[in-house]
Amino acid sequence: MMPQVSVVEKLILRPPQPPMIKFIRDVKRCGLWAGMGIGKTPAVLMALDIMALMGEIDDRYPALVAGPARVARDTWSDEVAKWAQFSHFVIVSLSGTPAERLQKLKQKAHIYTISYELLPWLVEHWLGRWPYRIVIADELERLKGFREKAHGTNLRSAKSGASGKRAHAIGRVAHNLTDRWINLGGTPAPAGLKDLWGSTWFLDHGERLGRTFTAFKDRWFRLRWSGVGIEPLPFADKEIHAALADICLTVDPKDYFDLKDPIINPIKVKLPPKARALYDKLEKEMFIKLDSGVDINALTAAGLTNKCLQMANGAMYTQHPQWEEVHRAKIEALESVVSESGGMPLLVQYSFQSDKARILNTFKGAVDLSTNKGLAAFKHGDSPMGVAHPDSMGHGIDGLQYVTNQLVRFGHIWKYGSTSQMFERIGPMRQLQAGLDRAVFVHNIISSETLDEGVLEAHIGHQGVQDALLNYMNRKRKS
Repeated sequence: MMPQVSVVEKLILRPPQPPMIKFIRDVKRCGLWAGMGIGKTPAVLMALDIMALMGEIDDRYPALVAGPARVARDTWSDEVAKWAQFSHFVIVSLSGTPAERLQKLKQKAHIYTISYELLPWLVEHWLGRWPYRIVIADELERLKGFREKAHGTNLRSAKSGASGKRAHAIGRVAHNLTDRWINLGGTPAPAGLKDLWGSTWFLDHGERLGRTFTAFKDRWFRLRWSGVGIEPLPFADKEIHAALADICLTVDPKDYFDLKDPIINPIKVKLPPKARALYDKLEKEMFIKLDSGVDINALTAAGLTNKCLQMANGAMYTQHPQWEEVHRAKIEALESVVSESGGMPLLVQYSFQSDKARILNTFKGAVDLSTNKGLAAFKHGDSPMGVAHPDSMGHGIDGLQYVTNQLVRFGHIWKYGSTSQMFERIGPMRQLQAGLDRAVFVHNIISSETLDEGVLEAHIGHQGVQDALLNYMNRKRKS
């Protein structure tokens, strides 16, 4: 059982939250799309509290929250402990060793939380005795890969088939043993409309978007001109969202708050001549020799993209974890941002460990935000620069909005969701919560005529990696 800490605040509902609470109460199986900082978690807890008062949930019919490991372990229990209204809730995190988890299952609670990775274990443990009448899927994109089996997905469906194991496991009990289901996410489809079918199946069993994923594709998508992958038809976006309007609520902060749009500052850098020659040779021949005499081979397309992005940032892995610096163009650009930031601390995004090492070695006082010591120093205003990888900057990291309104993307990664999560740590919504009337700046350091441009294009258009690469290579050939 999660220990309860002293309650520090009484939850005062903010304008977007009453509509969310009402929607959750009115629609038994619903999706809630609201950006970070809007207050999704307290809204869900308030809805659960109302359900408890109405006798709809208690420790005989508890709620289950599935989320990424840190969300399941910390976020929900922290929210329960934070607000006075929820002090009576007992919440249990199903983490730890198998023996520890089994012991926790014996504890009576209103809410249990578990990581997506452990869902197969939980479903297998309960099967037909599944006790959770309300399931909350936090960061619902983890379910996007679900695919309905030919003869239906239920307790008899032991093998996952085309689905991932986690999505398939919870799918076995989603409709036959679960009364209420709540999908929580920041955007309807962070990587494109095609991702909506899998997560929506848990709400309506395919009623609105098609009984199967194939039917969904056939109705609203077509083959791309390149012959690789699919793209939505011109009318798809409007029709799909209209089909989901009765079971999914999108909360736009601009409908409730006066927010400033972030100021995007692209900083283009040119590779030094020697690095430019190496980059072009690597991209064309998938092989280069560094000044040290070390050979760099990219044996696959995926390997080549990684090597190109390393080169764009300025350092190449020779034999992991060893790396060799090949240029300092981005380091110099970051130095300019520091000098022009007026003393404002900077939140800096990197993509490779070699980037982090070079930044920490160059900038006095810079700290690694993946460490407790570094995070504490940055949050307390004791460091001019906090360096982090987007994958480590999701739920559970808070308070950075008080420190800075400046994000520098030194290195770029394909995963738009992680990049977006890192931005939201200090985004306009967070600034507003902190009572700070200031714009948010995003400084994108981009190596010109490199794959950096392809990654950013993928983010802007929510393209897949393959499509972005094809577009980038086509432009290169024409130039």
